[in-house]
Amino acid sequence: MKRLALVVIACAGCAANQPSERYGFIAQLGNDTLSVESVTRTASTLVSDEVDRFPRVRQRHTTIELAPDGSIKHLEMDITTPGEPENQRQRHVVADVTHDSVKISKRDGTGTKTMAFATHGVPSMAHLPQMYSLYELYFAAGLRRADSMKTDTVRLHQFYIDREFDRFPLHDGVVRRMPNGKAEIRHDWLAGVGEATMDSARHMLKYDGARTTYKVNVVRITELPDVAAIGMRFATQETSAGGMKQLSVRDTARATIGSATFFVDYSRPLARGRVLLGNVIPFDYVWRTGANAATQFSTSAPITIGGLKVPAGMYTLWTVPHATSADLIINKQVGQWGTGYDESFDLGKAALKTETVTAPMEEFRITITPVDATHGTLVLEWGTFRWSAPISLSP
Repeated sequence: MKRLALVVIACAGCAANQPSERYGFIAQLGNDTLSVESVTRTASTLVSDEVDRFPRVRQRHTTIELAPDGSIKHLEMDITTPGEPENQRQRHVVADVTHDSVKISKRDGTGTKTMAFATHGVPSMAHLPQMYSLYELYFAAGLRRADSMKTDTVRLHQFYIDREFDRFPLHDGVVRRMPNGKAEIRHDWLAGVGEATMDSARHMLKYDGARTTYKVNVVRITELPDVAAIGMRFATQETSAGGMKQLSVRDTARATIGSATFFVDYSRPLARGRVLLGNVIPFDYVWRTGANAATQFSTSAPITIGGLKVPAGMYTLWTVPHATSADLIINKQVGQWGTGYDESFDLGKAALKTETVTAPMEEFRITITPVDATHGTLVLEWGTFRWSAPISLSP
C-alpha cells in the first residue's frame, strides 16, 4: 500500500513536471499591431495571455485543458473589455468539448448565457479572429484528422467566444493540407482562405490572411511580449480616440450635378504602410472597392459613367485593377457583404482612367465632383493610385 501511495503521489506530479514551451504570436495589419499573445504550453495544458483590438480592445487570460490528441477538452477564458458598459466589461467563458457535444457558458454582469451543441463526432475548436494559439490548435486538429482519414481536406466545427457571435451556433471550417509544410483554412468569417506555415511538430510558424477579409500577417515569436503593458497602451489609445473605431471607417459621399443627386456609402481602409496594387488589392481580381460591406452607389437620374449607360437607381461598385489599367463594374445587386459579388447581376463595365500621384493618400476615398450642369467626375483614390471616370447626365 505504501508503495502504491508513492506511485500515486509521483504520478500526481507528472503534469506539473511536464516540459513546457513558451512562445507567442504577433498579428499585424500593415505597420499596425492588432494582437499580441504570450503562451505557455505542455502536453496537456495551454495558458495564454493575449490582447487584441479588432477593433474593440480586449484583454484575455485563457486556460485550456487539452485532450490526448491535442484538441480542446476544457476551456476557461476571462475577458476584460475596457470600452464596453460596466456590466459587460468582465466576461467569464467556460467551454467543455466531448466527442459528441460542446457546452458553453458565458457570464458577465448582465447574467449567464448557456448553449449546448451536438457535434456528431466532428472535432470542435474555438475560434477568435485574432487569437492565434487557437488557430494553431485548429490547424493541428485538422491535420491530425486528415492523417487518420488518409485525406488532405477535412471538416471541423468551430464555436465562438465573443459577444458579437453569441447568437450563432456551431459553424463549419475546412482545413486543407498543402505542400511544403503549409495548410489552408476556410470558414464563413474569413470570407476567403487563410494560409499557415507549420513545422514537423505542427507548430504554426506564421499565418497569412492576404486571401481573406482579415489581411493580417502573423508570426510566431520566442521573446514573450509584455501583454499587460501593451493592453494598457491599446486601451489608452482607444479612450483618447473617443471610443472604439472601426479598422475601416464607414463614410459617405454626396454630390449634385444639375438636377441629379448622387450618394455613395462605403468603408475607408487605411494603407498602413502596405503595398496596395498587386498586393492588398490583387491584379485581375474583383475588388469590393473599399472594405466591409459592398460599396453602394445611387443616382436619382439616368447617367453615363465612362461610356456605360446607368438608369436611375441603387447599385454596387466593384473594381478590377490590372498592371497598367483598371475597370469599374456597376452591379444591380445591393445590400450584400463585400465578398458577395455576383457577376450575373452586372449592369456593365467601364474603363477607368489610371494615374499615379506623388502625395500618397492614407485612407481610401471616393468623391464625385461636378464639372458643369451636365458633367462630373467619379474619383477613387488610395495610396499612390487615382482612378477616375467621367459622368454625364443622359439627355
